[in-house]
Amino acid sequence: LPMLQTRYQEMPEPKFMYGSHYSSPGYVLFYLVRVAPEYMLCLQNGKFDHADRMFNSIAETWKNCLDGATDFKELIPEFYENDSSFLVNSLKLDLGKRQGGKMVEDVELPPWASGPDDFLQKSQEALESPYVSEHLHEWIDIIFGYKQKGSEAVAAHNVFHPLTYEGGVDLNSIMDPNEKVALLTQILEFGQTPKQLFTTPHPQRKIQKLKSLSRTSSHSMSIGESPVSPNEESFEDLTEESITLAWNNIAKLKLDKQYKIHKEAITGIAVTCNGSSIFTTSQDSTLKMFSKDSKTIQRSVSFSNMALSSCLILPGDTTVITSSWDNHIYFYSIAFGRQQDVLMGHDDAVSKICWHDGRLFSASWDSTVKVWHCVPGEILSNKKHHFELLAQLEHDVSVNTIDLNAANTILASGTKEGTISVWDVTTATVTECLNMLFLLLSLFLLFASFFCTDSRHLLSTGEDCCFKVIDVQTGMVVSSVTAEEPQRCFKWDGNTILSGSQSGELLIWDLLGGKVIERIKGHTGAVMSMWMNEQCNSVITGGEDKQIMFWKLHY
Repeated sequence: LPMLQTRYQEMPEPKFMYGSHYSSPGYVLFYLVRVAPEYMLCLQNGKFDHADRMFNSIAETWKNCLDGATDFKELIPEFYENDSSFLVNSLKLDLGKRQGGKMVEDVELPPWASGPDDFLQKSQEALESPYVSEHLHEWIDIIFGYKQKGSEAVAAHNVFHPLTYEGGVDLNSIMDPNEKVALLTQILEFGQTPKQLFTTPHPQRKIQKLKSLSRTSSHSMSIGESPVSPNEESFEDLTEESITLAWNNIAKLKLDKQYKIHKEAITGIAVTCNGSSIFTTSQDSTLKMFSKDSKTIQRSVSFSNMALSSCLILPGDTTVITSSWDNHIYFYSIAFGRQQDVLMGHDDAVSKICWHDGRLFSASWDSTVKVWHCVPGEILSNKKHHFELLAQLEHDVSVNTIDLNAANTILASGTKEGTISVWDVTTATVTECLNMLFLLLSLFLLFASFFCTDSRHLLSTGEDCCFKVIDVQTGMVVSSVTAEEPQRCFKWDGNTILSGSQSGELLIWDLLGGKVIERIKGHTGAVMSMWMNEQCNSVITGGEDKQIMFWKLHY
């Protein structure tokens, strides 16, 4: 490294620390020559490389990368898979004779490996070890993240030749076709740095501190020896484990009870913390309070003759907020059983609302999302709330849906034309609100979009019958799954989707496999809304058939 640093400091612009790359076709074939010799021959003009430069031993390759000034190649996925044939010269290829007179045969393995299969197994175990998990984000920072380019790359000794970076050369400015072909060939063979995905430090992987303790071990371990305090460990880790268990068994969701409580389609569901009271909104213009214990409607409130579009319960279970097609947002006091306040916030129907820490986010068909600061009336010693407009997020067309990420720092909004906008709301003021990205997904109406718990991926669906996963930081569509019919609402954990379809079925999707793994009969019309508890083992759906359905997991 000191030698490379000295050369870098003495080099004229454009400077680079490494004259070769860590990933190129030649390096991949270097490792795979014993199973894919024809590709090596193609690359080397019909000849194998010199015997002493072949992939002869793990130790030798490691030493060259550690000490050499021109060798920086990374390992390839085959080192962590189950096929060890690339380490064995089973084809009996004549790969040449080394200077010491020894023929190139099988790859020499480290002394800790009893054979090729054992070597791969131990490599897998190392890759999946807690140490790697704890430091994986540092590798991501260098390869895909904020240390890939600029001053952070210089500080991290991570500067490669300019040609290896995306946008390192403007090919459109080169008019000579021969020069352009030569440059493209050089880029292809030299190696390419991946697209930069992140410009801020990647978070460390969340490692479970303590999976479980047997009765004997929990008694024998003193508090001082415990890696975390009992209270701190148990709740977070057990909640996380129960959520994982629930999603792993989500296909076992069964209908528990169903009730027809509205005269039109149900548009929103909110549930009190103890789960005893369910509030629903409907296109019949009413807000209803349903008691789970008595199985009866306890309250029915109508604020106007226009449809209600969504609802939420404020922390403390004291107030329900509903949005309406009459352009207003209504505040209903649960304790006093009456309308507490009204916010005349938009020029067209309010389609969706979100709440966090005294801030109300409202989406509307008037092409805006507004951010309000709300001070409850009790604090101001009067019955009315005080509303202050903090920000107005402009769109080109009607906004149908919004969602806040888990950290409540990013807001996603979806329009009737299929555009998703992602906003940084941490500094939301009337004059300042950062628009992070616009992404045109389709030309179809968006029904719903929700962040994953990692806050880095967003899933959306619309009239085009597609589920699309978007990387929030890059705006790239990571994956896409197409359904047979529109999916009106959903919940997801990053891998599995529970969706409510146009026909009334609940569908469970394997997102990675891109397929439906379970169909559950439910409503007789479209599933319009869905609520899921924190443990993800209880679901309530509201349908076009005017019913609410209670679902439970049966493990």
